[in-house]
Amino acid sequence: MKPALSVTDIEFMQRAINLAKNGRFTTTPNPNVGCVLVKDGQVIGEGFHRQAGQGHAEVNALAQVKGSAKQATAYVTLEPCSHYGRTPPCSKGLIEAGVSRVVVGMQDPDPRVAGRGLAMLEAAGISTVCGVLEQQSRDLNPGFLSRIEKKRPFITIKMASTLDGCTALNDGSSQWITGSEARRDVQQFRAQHCAILTGTGTVLADNPSLNIRYNELGYLQQSISESALRQPLRIVIDSQNKVLPSHKMIGIKSPVLLVRREADEQSWPGHVEQLVMSGKGHIDLNSLMVELAKRDINSVWVEAGATLAGALIESDLCDELIVYQAPKLMGTNNKGLVTLPSIDHMNELLDLNVTDVRMIGQDMRYRATLVKK
Repeated sequence: MKPALSVTDIEFMQRAINLAKNGRFTTTPNPNVGCVLVKDGQVIGEGFHRQAGQGHAEVNALAQVKGSAKQATAYVTLEPCSHYGRTPPCSKGLIEAGVSRVVVGMQDPDPRVAGRGLAMLEAAGISTVCGVLEQQSRDLNPGFLSRIEKKRPFITIKMASTLDGCTALNDGSSQWITGSEARRDVQQFRAQHCAILTGTGTVLADNPSLNIRYNELGYLQQSISESALRQPLRIVIDSQNKVLPSHKMIGIKSPVLLVRREADEQSWPGHVEQLVMSGKGHIDLNSLMVELAKRDINSVWVEAGATLAGALIESDLCDELIVYQAPKLMGTNNKGLVTLPSIDHMNELLDLNVTDVRMIGQDMRYRATLVKK
């Protein structure tokens, strides 16, 4: 149903959206959700979902209420759940609390809910409105929505280049093209993703850790403690088994997934898993993403070389590009930003829709999506 918007509904839904953002480092695989309870024009309780298995936003908001929530209006960014999971249904909790109206940002696409929460509320005589600030509510959870709707994670490819489009010297040297501010910015993006994906070439050339370094999170340290920080799954596409137990990322005790054609017999620590994908030649990226979605991976942050970045774009597996451009010139015969097939006509260029441009220290950061043709 299309909502009859009011200034009040928009105001309190925006407040719920802002609350939901507080969970973006911890809720996965669950969505980010915020809830505001309003009675007689005053906020009587508010909350957000912090972590899977803990109270949902509605539960946390109801827990704040001093007195009664009867006849209150609940503003929730995502349709209240209607099923028993690790926690009871939130629709049931709102009914028992006696709220008279529920305003929802968007319907939950999860087939376990998908309108059932709203139907449960309406069957109890509660007035419902769905679709208030819907796009902003969707923007809270691109990964969750992609996993449910597309059956694959939301994929962001991060790149960094000089002003003339180079990413590394011809010998592979690339540290550091961008400045320290841009590198801290990357840490903040890493912290919001479920997984970090790279290829063998990057591991061999740079020997990266690919983890989140808490001391580089800057202002985000005010939002999350080091103990609550969730390290993303680190994934390496390693079809020729070139990654070794001696590589730096293996020595860091957080999960690693090596995607291979066949497992090897080396002595790997317990946090390393070898995922064997059948077939010949290159790993099928679409099949890999389907497998990651089955493992409840909502979003993948890609830090890889030009070949893997190009393969993801060619496979229509790039939802967003984040490109840092440093005010430097590297010259000819060096490595380029992305490897794609050559084109012969200008109308075959891949167009980008730039959604944000800003300075990060001395570097320029572009956020963009590919324009579908």
